[in-house]
Amino acid sequence: MQAVSILLAGAFVAATAPPVAQAAEAAPLQLVTKIPLGEVKGRIDHMAIDLAGQRLFVAELGNDSVGIVDLKTSQVSGRVRGLKEPQGVGYVGSNDTLYVADAGDGTVHLFRGQDLKKAGRIRLGEDADNIRIDSAGNQVFVGYGKGALAIIDASKKRKVADIALDGHPESFRLESGGSRIFVNVPDAHAIEVADRQGNKVDTRWATAQAGENYPMALDEASRQVIVVFRKPATLAAFSMQDGAPVARAAVCGDADDVFVDATRHRVYVSCGEGYLDVFEPEDGGFRRIAHLATAPGARTSLFVSELDLLFLAVRAGTTEKAAIWTYRPTP
Repeated sequence: MQAVSILLAGAFVAATAPPVAQAAEAAPLQLVTKIPLGEVKGRIDHMAIDLAGQRLFVAELGNDSVGIVDLKTSQVSGRVRGLKEPQGVGYVGSNDTLYVADAGDGTVHLFRGQDLKKAGRIRLGEDADNIRIDSAGNQVFVGYGKGALAIIDASKKRKVADIALDGHPESFRLESGGSRIFVNVPDAHAIEVADRQGNKVDTRWATAQAGENYPMALDEASRQVIVVFRKPATLAAFSMQDGAPVARAAVCGDADDVFVDATRHRVYVSCGEGYLDVFEPEDGGFRRIAHLATAPGARTSLFVSELDLLFLAVRAGTTEKAAIWTYRPTP
């Protein structure tokens, strides 16, 4: 098994570009609406989209619920209750099913149809977390436990395999043009590359002193894996081929999501420090073009390219009520 070392720590410390002041009218992300979630307490985690039904699903972890936002009316249309710390959500359009990963009991719950009737449950293990959907393969991938990705057959509604990892998986991404899965494994100080045909890890890219690699995105046009580290707070790009470092830049703190806007060649990062950072490629690296104030703790987001919108989950705080803030990229 190949192991590739990523020597980044010293360079990360040097990446200390100052925040960018940005006039509201010139900002590359424009806040267009705030959708109230109602009396939702505590941390909000990940989101998923039902494009055909125009529904946004919001994992309200601290509230033990999933909120359903009707994007046609910009209002909450319902709520799934009785969950235990829901973290990951994923929607499978082929069978109109919502998958919810509960960290509290290690279970994936299935809800089907417009009324989200209970359609089953799959017990995995502790700390069920991020969910990714392979629509072409009709599979659902769920990170959980001390080191595994579960593979669920969406048609059979059962787990069919596991991919063993060296620690609990945080964000992971499925290669669209191949069989690889890129996985952030911060406990192992690594990015692990698995093959979803052989169901095993083929390569590990060690991250040296760079730590807490939680968010991840793929820029497949540039053949790059985009990762954000919290310690130190750094945005980094690696070659999809061999894990070689490509670019880096300082980023806002406590990041939890990162997305690539392929149309505009931008990268969006949402941070619990209370900022959205926007980057563009420049001279082989990254240039931060916006450092937009949001709200403390608002670290999870979802960029939906089909709608050309970025949704930011804002938890209830001293100055803000729980809401989904919706941003439109410009120009």
